[in-house]
Amino acid sequence: MHFSFSHLGLRLRQAGLLPQTKVALAAWYILALDVLLVALQHLSSVLHFSYGQSLGGWVGFLSFVVIVLFFLLALRWLKTRLLWRLRNRLIVTYVFIGVIPVVMLVVLTLGSFYLFAGQFATFIVTSGLDSELKSVEASNSTIAHQFAAQFRRGAANSSAALDSLRQQDESWTDRQVCVWLDNKLVLNSVPAGQNLPPVTLPSYLKRAFRNVVRDQDKLYLRAMEVLPVGNHDLTVLSNEPFDQHMLQGLAANLGEVTLYASGLSLRKVEPPPGKENASASVTLRRSDGGYILDTGNQPLQPTYTAGTVPPPTRSLDRQVTLPTTVFVVNWDTGATANPVAISVQTRVSKLYERLFGALGDFAPAAEFFLLFVAIVFGVIEVAALFIGTQLTRTVTGAVAQLYDATRHINRGDFGHRIPVKSSDQIATLANSFNSMTASLEKLMEEQKEKQRLENELVIAQEVQAQLFPRQISQLASLEVHGFCRPARTVSGDYYDFLAVDSDNLLLAVGDISGKGISAALLMATIHSAVRAYSLENVSVLRQPAGAGAERDSALMLANGAHGGEVSPGALLALLNHQLYESTPAEKYATLFLALYNGLQRNLTYSNGGHLPPIILSRDGSFRRLESGGTVVGLFDDQAYDEGSAQLRAGEIFLAYSDGVTEPENDYGEFGEPRLIELLRENLDLPLGRISEIVTAAVDDWIGAKEQPDDITLVLARAR
Repeated sequence: MHFSFSHLGLRLRQAGLLPQTKVALAAWYILALDVLLVALQHLSSVLHFSYGQSLGGWVGFLSFVVIVLFFLLALRWLKTRLLWRLRNRLIVTYVFIGVIPVVMLVVLTLGSFYLFAGQFATFIVTSGLDSELKSVEASNSTIAHQFAAQFRRGAANSSAALDSLRQQDESWTDRQVCVWLDNKLVLNSVPAGQNLPPVTLPSYLKRAFRNVVRDQDKLYLRAMEVLPVGNHDLTVLSNEPFDQHMLQGLAANLGEVTLYASGLSLRKVEPPPGKENASASVTLRRSDGGYILDTGNQPLQPTYTAGTVPPPTRSLDRQVTLPTTVFVVNWDTGATANPVAISVQTRVSKLYERLFGALGDFAPAAEFFLLFVAIVFGVIEVAALFIGTQLTRTVTGAVAQLYDATRHINRGDFGHRIPVKSSDQIATLANSFNSMTASLEKLMEEQKEKQRLENELVIAQEVQAQLFPRQISQLASLEVHGFCRPARTVSGDYYDFLAVDSDNLLLAVGDISGKGISAALLMATIHSAVRAYSLENVSVLRQPAGAGAERDSALMLANGAHGGEVSPGALLALLNHQLYESTPAEKYATLFLALYNGLQRNLTYSNGGHLPPIILSRDGSFRRLESGGTVVGLFDDQAYDEGSAQLRAGEIFLAYSDGVTEPENDYGEFGEPRLIELLRENLDLPLGRISEIVTAAVDDWIGAKEQPDDITLVLARAR
């Protein structure tokens, strides 16, 4: 049994086991190289070679590239496998249009709700702290006015009233009150059982004050009032420690509240703030400028903790945790001191009680309303899902029926009809398809009848019409257009456009000697040969072109046939030898071949006896493309020179047959100068329109006479 590696490769490629794209080839090649480097690295470590350590960076880089490439291949595979069916495409579309936005909105809503809940929890604590501070200020103001009244009456100072107030009001248990008259301490009322020194008045305090302060590394709620008493100033200060007892009051019926009195530092920065080296910092904006809040390199340690996290009341009663900061004042300097952090841990149910507690008996009604809205939205979502599913099935079902019908048509079953059960646009499309299949069925019957009546010439005409390019592959930098009108039923002129790859386009223009069937057959031969030798990797292009070329074995390569590309000169030499060997002596052809490179905007050409094409510039000047050799097929062992021309944007390339310039009337030939003038006058028109103008001018020149020769035009404009 003969084993063929090419046959095995073909089978593996058809089975999808071999890479078929450049990305797949690159991925497998880099993977193999990566595996090889890993093996070398492992081997060097076993043999104690030092160079193995230097391979680690390459192994990591190649592994990353392999992962990216195979990820792209996986995306392509998923797109090919999953998105071929319309139903899957619609599902993916619905996911991107409907599901993903809904999921994002739900996530955004849940995140916003969590942040709102945490913010509300911290608001409860901070507002409680602010209320306590206002209470201290109000009480201090009341006491200050009472003492001012006593001093105005000349009554003696006494702390008896304050002691009675401590016994009656629990909030006064830990509160200290100091009274000065012109900076002279006249009263220092402290909690029972404590011997606290009086608070030191800083020099910057000249008016009323209320804030959370840090004094000797302790936190206090302080309020001060200054009142005039005759010629003296009465200063009254109330001081309450920010400690466990106060924190317990803030955490009452809420959850666990933790105070971090130290560990945070606040540094003022000038705008714009510079880069900081702290391990964790946050930029804060206040009315007096920007600040950097730094947590340092050590975790925060709680100073006081009060309360406990309440147990959940239901499965969805999630715990909410959010910290906040409280700015404090340095008592000695009056500047902003390092802030304190307060962390609140509670449940949604507790926040719900606080939020809706003010509604009283209306709270159940609010709950019912929210539940009703949620149910309505859920019903709407289910209905939308059901309607969308039904509409999807309608569309995909109709497409499946159309696809099945096209398969019947492809098999030649023109009697197949699509069942129509609705009266919408899809049903109209199905009716149109049924009408089309009926027309096709009738047309095929007529075509079979006509084929039995057609003669050889008509068949030849149809075959030749298929040889001319119908769908022209345009390049990004070049637009092309071709036109051929035979003088008789079939034409001996030839033109073609062949896309060698995405950046190269081969242009061919020729004229066969003689007319009629023989010229058409030779034209078909040249057409097939040019396409075969241009698009296939023909090894003979790298060999001498037959016996006649044996004296110059480098003929093809000298004309530029390198790699997979065929140079125009090499191709003309090969065609010349083939036609010389296979056609009678009187048969030959003129042939112009050019290869346009879209990246370089360069036209490499060779002219085998054809009328020299011209390139018309924007300024009206033109140049002819004359490099090449003699006609093709008349003499053996011919070499064809190549020329090169640069196509600048807006320039037009024109190749034509003698049927354009040689028609005569009483004034002589139509001529090349008249053709060039027409091209100058219509330089900016579309190529198809230019072709129409030229052929119309030739028809006017001929008049009522019969067209003497085939008219062929090939136009190209550089973009």
